[in-house]
Amino acid sequence: MAEIRAVNPWTWQDAFGFAQAVEVSGARRVLYCAGQTSVDADGNPLHPGDMVAQLNQAFDNLETVLAKAGMTLANVVRLNYYTTDVAAYLRASASVKDRLEKAGCRPPGTLLGVASLFHPDILVEIEATAAD
Repeated sequence: MAEIRAVNPWTWQDAFGFAQAVEVSGARRVLYCAGQTSVDADGNPLHPGDMVAQLNQAFDNLETVLAKAGMTLANVVRLNYYTTDVAAYLRASASVKDRLEKAGCRPPGTLLGVASLFHPDILVEIEATAAD
């Protein structure tokens, strides 16, 4: 099983629920996940205009992918967020912070504002890397 150690030279990131870096040692497997969005099992967009619901659905979908690989959010070592509305994401991000903390998921990541995603109703996409 992988050993994951947070590397944080500062504390300001704690309020946002992420780490500046993680060191992974002893990993047997690394899982690179495609970006997950707010879609149903057939790939149809869900929750147009609702950033909180889209974030939660994207994490539901990410957890489904992780489970299929025998992993959980605790295995995630990197999260990248792409959003068409950074301000709305920042307001909504608290809705998943507790979920991540309960799962022991506090990886480094990047937040990027983008012009558009795969469908005009999609506001956020989450890309993850996991290890065990």
